[in-house]
Amino acid sequence: MRLTAITLDCPDPVRLAEFHRRATGWAPHPASGSAFAALGGEDGPVLGFQRVEDHRAPHWPGQGVPQQMHLDFAVPDLDEVEERLLALGAARPEPQPDAARFRVLLDPAGHPLCLTRR
Repeated sequence: MRLTAITLDCPDPVRLAEFHRRATGWAPHPASGSAFAALGGEDGPVLGFQRVEDHRAPHWPGQGVPQQMHLDFAVPDLDEVEERLLALGAARPEPQPDAARFRVLLDPAGHPLCLTRR
């Protein structure tokens, strides 16, 4: 078996795919549309976004609505990447468990993104 895709539920696949495209630089997948959008990197699985009616964003760090999963990204400079993602529409929840080592941000649909030092 080989992992080929990770798909996130969200209210607006096109908007969320655009956020992640700008964040990662990955190219839009040709199968993208209004109900499902996806991105592909050079050597990794496809990152997909599927429309779910009445989507409830996960709550971090609480579990009122469980996060179920989150994405981790290794980055060269935590401050620089955090600033860039905030400008793209990410949010920075509090508390931050260990901001000197890693940062937790939320994408526009509320999915946690962990940034760690490369």
